[in-house]
Amino acid sequence: MKTLIVTGGTGGLGETVVARLERDYRCVLLRHKDVDLGDAASVRAAVAQIDEPYGLVHLAGGYAGGSVSETDGDTWQQMIGLNLTSSFIVVREVLARMRRDRPGRIIAISSAATRTKPKASAAYVISKTGLNTLIELTAKELAGSGITANALLPDTLDTPAMRKEMPDARRVPLDRVAETIAFLLSDAAASINGALIPLQP
Repeated sequence: MKTLIVTGGTGGLGETVVARLERDYRCVLLRHKDVDLGDAASVRAAVAQIDEPYGLVHLAGGYAGGSVSETDGDTWQQMIGLNLTSSFIVVREVLARMRRDRPGRIIAISSAATRTKPKASAAYVISKTGLNTLIELTAKELAGSGITANALLPDTLDTPAMRKEMPDARRVPLDRVAETIAFLLSDAAASINGALIPLQP
């Protein structure tokens, strides 16, 4: 059974995704309580224990609202750290453990907000847009290797937190996200590389 490294696997989305992927893969979770995703040495030590993973499903991230003028330095650093720096570190360290002569997959969760760019989420949108660029550049570097890198850009997710915060909003079902990830991990998706895939309700 192929091994996947999963970040954010215990959150509202993560539990659904992991439950789906465990039908076909061995999922190794990088948990915040065990690994500091923003620290390269911590991630490297954790990933070193995993022999030749097939891929990475990077679900971890965070959200904070606020316009450019409202965003303070701490919020800015938090969003860049959670959504961009940690993504860069995790992608880099997992790639170092993957076999370049075998198929593999890198999949990250970004946001539809990187396209709609709502004015009240500056640090979040900028950090997730950086994640998109990271995935696109990684895909170019991996072209022809058999390893692909793609990102999903879901609209509001149907998590318990979002149901409470936005009860009247249309939301993307979590099982739909999980099935899309499962497809991107499959052999059928081997030609999809560098895609930023929107998911709508």
